[in-house]
Amino acid sequence: MKNCICGQVLLGVCLFLTRMAYGQSEGQLADEYFKNGEYEKAAVEYGKQVSKSGTDAEVSWELANRYVTSLRKSKKPDEAEKQLKRWVKAPGNIGTYANLLLGSGYQQTGDTLRAKKAFEESYTRAGKDAAQVGRLGELFAEIGSTEWAIVAFKRSQELSKDRAYYALELAASYRAKGNTKSWIESLLPLADRPDQRTVMQGLLQTTLGTNDEKLLEAVLYEQLQQYPESVANNELLSWYFVQKQKFARALIQEKAMDKRLKLSGAKILELASLAMANREYKTAIDAYEYIIQNYQQGTFYPYVRRMVINAREEQLKNTFPIDPESIRTLIREYNRVLAEVGNTPKTLDALRSSANLYAYYLDEKDSALLALDRAINLGKNDSFFVDKCKLEKGDVYLLKDEPWEATLLYSQVEKSQKDDLLGYEAKLKNARLYYYRGDFTVAKSLLDVLKLATTREIANDAEQLSMLILDNTGLDSTELAMRSYSALDLLIFQNKFDAALTGIDVFLKKYEKHTLMDEVIWLRSKIYLKQNKLDAALNDLNQIVTKYPLDILGDDALYTLAKLTDEKVANKEQALALYQRFLTEYPGSLFAAEARKRLRKLRGDVVN
Repeated sequence: MKNCICGQVLLGVCLFLTRMAYGQSEGQLADEYFKNGEYEKAAVEYGKQVSKSGTDAEVSWELANRYVTSLRKSKKPDEAEKQLKRWVKAPGNIGTYANLLLGSGYQQTGDTLRAKKAFEESYTRAGKDAAQVGRLGELFAEIGSTEWAIVAFKRSQELSKDRAYYALELAASYRAKGNTKSWIESLLPLADRPDQRTVMQGLLQTTLGTNDEKLLEAVLYEQLQQYPESVANNELLSWYFVQKQKFARALIQEKAMDKRLKLSGAKILELASLAMANREYKTAIDAYEYIIQNYQQGTFYPYVRRMVINAREEQLKNTFPIDPESIRTLIREYNRVLAEVGNTPKTLDALRSSANLYAYYLDEKDSALLALDRAINLGKNDSFFVDKCKLEKGDVYLLKDEPWEATLLYSQVEKSQKDDLLGYEAKLKNARLYYYRGDFTVAKSLLDVLKLATTREIANDAEQLSMLILDNTGLDSTELAMRSYSALDLLIFQNKFDAALTGIDVFLKKYEKHTLMDEVIWLRSKIYLKQNKLDAALNDLNQIVTKYPLDILGDDALYTLAKLTDEKVANKEQALALYQRFLTEYPGSLFAAEARKRLRKLRGDVVN
């Protein structure tokens, strides 16, 4: 008896699995016919599935839609309508589906009155359930009834009292209609949803660089006037200004929000850092000064006191000629910060900064060494800080033409920070020192180690200097040209630009046919850029690109030329052409990824 029962159970399971497999294969066959446009065969197979459904209520939207579509496309509209009218009377979702499909059929034949009646009936059946009405909108969109989809999505938002409900779907419908303004307006409520804000910003970003950009800004202002208390709308307008690199206007928004919400300057500080990274020093200074004026007791205050001077310093360094008195004013401000705030890791960096100003801009190397010694003494409990100061002391000794003192300090840091980035930086400085002195064999041996054993940035620097030495030594027994070149490089490091330019003129006449010609012209272009002589720098870069495109600096020169044309000359079309040329001629360059990103940004593509 037990064996008989077990056998019946097994038989039942087998039959069930067989039916499932058969039903699955029937569905796959019907879908295959449908995809291939064999609608008569598809209608037959879908009809079988409909017949095997236990009740009409079990028929899914996908099955109903494909079955009716197959009938219509195989020229059986009457049969399709007959089936739909039977489904209309059935309870559940199938009645709603039937009204939708009836309406779409009437639309196709131009019977707008009957189509409207059928569509309105689908609304009636959906009732006041926001989710059901929203789903109805999705189905309207699927059958191409965009206007009705918009009505459904808006109704679902009203019922849910949530403007972000089905916002993406509503926006997609407006975009399908070509209504850009409504598309933007529909997306904006998503600014209140942290999980969807990034998606929304990505969509809005597609308008940047297009004719719709001004419309986006106008809508953002309209929304802010309509909902002035909306934090999200304020943040969105600030985000837009940052995307356009209009940092001053973004700061206005952030200040307003900071005062209203009492954010302690946190968002202002974020914007200041972003402005600094984009060399918008004036906006950074304004942002830091706002925090200083309003949050003197805040946790950011010591850091911001130093950073505002740092921003002024960067602003000054990028203005030529540099005013020595302005440099002295910055040094006094750094000392004032130290006296006011006291010795902290953040303020001690002010001493390092003032030392660099003494050394590189006032040519007061002994004052620089005194400042660094004071920093080392005050920060002696922080070995990492002390070693950073030692590296800078080494640089100052190199400026003073005392290479042995420099290498002693570099070697100390290399040993104490052996496995840290600072240790690798010390090794690179030592390698450069040997290179400046003309000891190319030792320099190259150090550089070859660095190429394999450090971070990408230092490895790239080591690779470039190593290749320069390899390509330009051994060409003659004295290596006079290479020694002259490294001496010129040292003059630039020491900010002795006039002496370097004189030396470059001599070199170009003396070694007219030497392989270092492109490197020397490159050095001169760097000097011209530091002196803010843009036209002269561009001329030198063009010379390298034209005469020496296959040499080691060909990609550097073309990339820099494109970047300057973009940022300084502000010639968008020419910059686009240069970036495109760069990616064609130097696809394997280290600058390729950044060039591609800049090209996409200029074209108005979405850049993540």
